[in-house]
Amino acid sequence: MSWAATPALAGAAYYLLALVAALGWRRRESAPRLLPPLSLLKPMHGTDTRLYEAIRSHANQDYPEFEILCGFSDANDPGLADVERLKQEFPDRALRVILAKPDAPNVKAAVLAELAKQARYGLLVVSDDDILAGPGYLRAVVAPFENARTGLVTCLYRAHARTLASRVEALGVATEFAPSVMVARSLGVVDFALGSTMALRAETLRQIGGFEAIADFLADDYQLGRQVVARGYRVEFASAVVETGPGDLSWAAMWRHQLRWSRTIRVSRPAGYYGSVVTQATFWALAAFLAGEWAWGTVALAARLAAGLMVGGIILKDRSVWRWFWLMPLRDLFGFAVWVGGCFGSTVYWRGRKLRLHADGHIIEET
Repeated sequence: MSWAATPALAGAAYYLLALVAALGWRRRESAPRLLPPLSLLKPMHGTDTRLYEAIRSHANQDYPEFEILCGFSDANDPGLADVERLKQEFPDRALRVILAKPDAPNVKAAVLAELAKQARYGLLVVSDDDILAGPGYLRAVVAPFENARTGLVTCLYRAHARTLASRVEALGVATEFAPSVMVARSLGVVDFALGSTMALRAETLRQIGGFEAIADFLADDYQLGRQVVARGYRVEFASAVVETGPGDLSWAAMWRHQLRWSRTIRVSRPAGYYGSVVTQATFWALAAFLAGEWAWGTVALAARLAAGLMVGGIILKDRSVWRWFWLMPLRDLFGFAVWVGGCFGSTVYWRGRKLRLHADGHIIEET
């Protein structure tokens, strides 16, 4: 076995582990016995062609009693028009607009802190403004709380795409990121949440110091999960899968988006980030092919494609994965370039702001 075959073998082993994790992942749809009233917190920023459809999917939930709190940091935010339209369509829905004055680097977390203060109910569900959810979403999110040890509930997501750049990112979400989540859980890494959904009891939030405790970090989802687990609770995944993204990213915007994720992961989990080089199965398969190790390169590439199709196409039910799966190798090579870029630098762009990441995950805004 040559030097080129060894990393290809490691990449194949990783994606075989992802397949095993995926086979054990399937979440059963369970009807919760209790449906407590809840507050749905929506930090809002800007608008796009799918924003109204996304927030409408939450107003139209099959759930007996809940309120929606839409938080803005700018009184002139164009998303306000979409919320006002929603009020007119659902006049009986408890829906409030709250204008916050954030004084923390993470504006989203600062807005959430204000929303949590004004929430009426003891169960809080945080969902990004671009999340599109099915009608049973809230019931699925509530179900794991019947176990008293559950402190936070999150869920997997797939991405919407209209441009080629968005399709490349969506493929990465469905076929690389989601499998990595499943592998992490199977290996006992259970102290993180995903920003697509973060649900927790108001009392649990108070125990960790509120959203104010994570308002200096960019990775608010990771920090929230970590804080909850540190208090002795569990992070659980709901059976629901939601959809995210406006889907019209340019290549430049997608690169910045991906680079922000990579650098944020690097400062949050540096050992895991640098160690993930062995998971770059397509890159190592190409290296094996160039070295004449066709058998090991083929094994690595086949395992990677199989895991991507299993997770993205079957578990996430992302139908576009079946159509565009042939782009996975090209997407992976782009992803490897992003990984290399994420190893260096500390500048990220988020919501029109230029931020600098510190080694401990804190952020400061650059002028």
